[in-house]
Amino acid sequence: MMGSVTSSDNPLGQLSAYPDEYDASLLFPIDREESWKASGQTRADIQFFGVDIWNGYEVSWLNAKGKPVVCRGEFRVPASSPYLIESKSFKLYLNSFNQTRFVDAESARQRMVVDLSEAAGAEVSVQFHSADATYPTAPEAILIDDLDVDIRSYEPDASLLNTQEGSHFSGWLVSHLLKSNCPVTGQPDWGSLYVFYEGNEIDQAGLLAYIVSLRQHQDFHEQCVERTYRDIQERCKPEKLTVYARYVRRGGLDINPFRTSEEGFEALNFQSFRQ
Repeated sequence: MMGSVTSSDNPLGQLSAYPDEYDASLLFPIDREESWKASGQTRADIQFFGVDIWNGYEVSWLNAKGKPVVCRGEFRVPASSPYLIESKSFKLYLNSFNQTRFVDAESARQRMVVDLSEAAGAEVSVQFHSADATYPTAPEAILIDDLDVDIRSYEPDASLLNTQEGSHFSGWLVSHLLKSNCPVTGQPDWGSLYVFYEGNEIDQAGLLAYIVSLRQHQDFHEQCVERTYRDIQERCKPEKLTVYARYVRRGGLDINPFRTSEEGFEALNFQSFRQ
């Protein structure tokens, strides 16, 4: 099933029965271009590489003898895929495995690979991690949240982004003040934004004010990150740029969009302090 954000088939914001038997039809893909078209642009206007990393903390199925298996699922959807997967439909889909028997973990994993790849329109990577698995270490980054800034806008304002000519910077910056709102339900989405920047030094106070300007903006996680990437790229023209949001989980899932100018730059699936 392919759909629009505003489609009546979109399960987000609606009462839903929670299935307990496997059902791939629960997945609801949304065209990544939809939000861009609404603003008179296309995703092709910005060039990037990237991936959407999902962590599923309520992944479970039954083994051949009926005993429950639990794990954390890591799902990587290429940013180049034509469709993103709506989060509530993803949750319902994963819940449909709860009372379904598989002969082994690999059978369950392969089933997810096939279904998610079909929904996204591109090859999706699926990994299972045990309950005691550790996470990679987050990059060392300069925290910009303590800067004293005068906030005047709570809607995206690219004019806040500027550089300091003659001063070069290379490294990670981070803010935990990221907030945007779901375009369907209006519920808040909280997160941490990591930015790797190399080039004429970006004004950190302006970057922080820009991040806060997303506070009342309504869009999906993936599109908020792409907007931020585009605005920094167009306003500051860095030599290298990566924008990586680590969003707080909701409904047993967190979504972590990663966009970068550098092909082959690995997206580490670390945890932020609220995940």
